[in-house]
Amino acid sequence: MNYTIGQIAKMNHLSISQLRYYDNQGLFPFLKRTEKGDRVFDEDALKFLDIILCLKNTGMPIKDIKQFVDWSMNGNDTIPQRLEMMKQQEINVIQQIRDTEENFKKIQQKISRLEGEIQN
Repeated sequence: MNYTIGQIAKMNHLSISQLRYYDNQGLFPFLKRTEKGDRVFDEDALKFLDIILCLKNTGMPIKDIKQFVDWSMNGNDTIPQRLEMMKQQEINVIQQIRDTEENFKKIQQKISRLEGEIQN
């Protein structure tokens, strides 16, 4: 099944302009186009988009995502580089989780203090 850029935007809670921006940054070299030039996402493109959005949502810079995409388009010879990139991103995400947990604790402590002040 094929999807239009509008359908993909809606499915992923993105704007069409965001998707066009990502395409213009070279993140979608795998996309097919209609005779009119419209972008078409097939099932394979959806899977690729999913990992691209995952990397973006976990803070990976666009230039690094593009490098990952480029390596992916070059085939199995680049698996070691992609694996290393994913391991580094895993470390980054673990740190983000730790930072978020620490911030969550601080927020809970502040709520506790404020609730205590209301009761006094």
